[in-house]
Amino acid sequence: MKNWLVSLATAILGERPMGRAPARVQEIIVRQQRHSEILIGWVQFALAVVFTTLWAVAPRTAQMADFQPVPWALAFYGLFTVARLHAAHRGRLPDWAVMVSIALDMALLMGLIWTFHIQYRQPAVFYLKAPTLLYVFIFIALRALRFEAKYVIAAGLAAALGWVALLWYAVAGEMHIMSLVTRDYVAYITSNMVLIGAEVDKILSILLVTAVLAIAVARGRRILFRAVADSVAARDLSRFISPEIAERIAAAERPIQPGEGELRTATVLFTDIEGFSTISEKVSPQVLSAMLNDYFTALSAVIARHSGAIIHFQGDALLVGYNTVVADADHAANALRTALGIQRIVRERTFGPGLAFKTRCGVNTGPMTVGAVGAGDQLVFTCHGDEVNIAARLEQLNKQHGTYVLASQSTRAAAGEGFTFREIGAITVRGRAQPTVVYAVDGGPEPG
Repeated sequence: MKNWLVSLATAILGERPMGRAPARVQEIIVRQQRHSEILIGWVQFALAVVFTTLWAVAPRTAQMADFQPVPWALAFYGLFTVARLHAAHRGRLPDWAVMVSIALDMALLMGLIWTFHIQYRQPAVFYLKAPTLLYVFIFIALRALRFEAKYVIAAGLAAALGWVALLWYAVAGEMHIMSLVTRDYVAYITSNMVLIGAEVDKILSILLVTAVLAIAVARGRRILFRAVADSVAARDLSRFISPEIAERIAAAERPIQPGEGELRTATVLFTDIEGFSTISEKVSPQVLSAMLNDYFTALSAVIARHSGAIIHFQGDALLVGYNTVVADADHAANALRTALGIQRIVRERTFGPGLAFKTRCGVNTGPMTVGAVGAGDQLVFTCHGDEVNIAARLEQLNKQHGTYVLASQSTRAAAGEGFTFREIGAITVRGRAQPTVVYAVDGGPEPG
């Protein structure tokens, strides 16, 4: 029985969010609710202006009473709306205050309708045909902006009870009630007679609209919670991977599967801090972590400036791709600009407690696979292939040749003019049978 009820609730209201929402998710929801309450206040203020305008331009009749209650009711409603809007802007509207506001909204609207028979000197049943009743649907719908079904339900019940009270007052106040009740629709429309079925229809319409809106709001609230939670999680997780990679994953037409990859000609840049193990021995783990954060922040700026995407952090090392995640026709030149920009950064500044870093870079261009690798639900978005391995070997070769930026012949050919290359020679890179012609990169345009 319990499972059946849970299934029914899920079918009507949607899937319930798993667990309790984290505090930061709840804070976002609360902030949205506050903004919604402000929006509701402004709409109600606009309605007060509309009510006042309609009353001001409505033609007066000879039957109107000397005392005009409508302006007083409108003035009170206007003052109440302004006070409520001020409280909403200051964020001082607790749940009980919102409930009181809903009750006053409906009371003032019903009171405005009730004054019609006094204003026009007609029997009380006169106001049962007032089209002003339609505004209750606006007040009920306004509460849907809060994405809390209880406020929609409160508004609908207040409206239904208010109309029942007006109906009771209209018929109970007459001495010959049966003479006012009719089943003739024409007589109902053309006289002050009451068609009970029509009044029941109005009440049922109010309750049914309330129920539908409440269900829609409850479903929407669950979706909102899941969407906000997913958005917060995605934003947090995007800090652990490159924004370019996060955007590519989010924009995928279908879930990315392990082993799926795209073969493309691209350039990769490997970086590593010279003597990092020795540096690590001299400082505490906390200081070392702060130094690396400072260092990676500086490098990330120049990488982003030249259209690179950080694919991996590994200790003090970086793997950066060009034309891997984001299309870049000038990928080889941008990789070299980044490497030279890194050299300028480490020459001009220190990190942590005044320590200087020296960064070795290896750059290679060629065909490689870009995509996801891993198993099951745990994937890594990366680029792999023999050309990637060459870039890693070039970074290590800097130690042997006293250089800090080494590039392959393919990178030199693809980079174009403007860079200063110095041939190191044909070197057999570890893991390859064929020798690779290697160049030191001593300068170039826009080092950044």
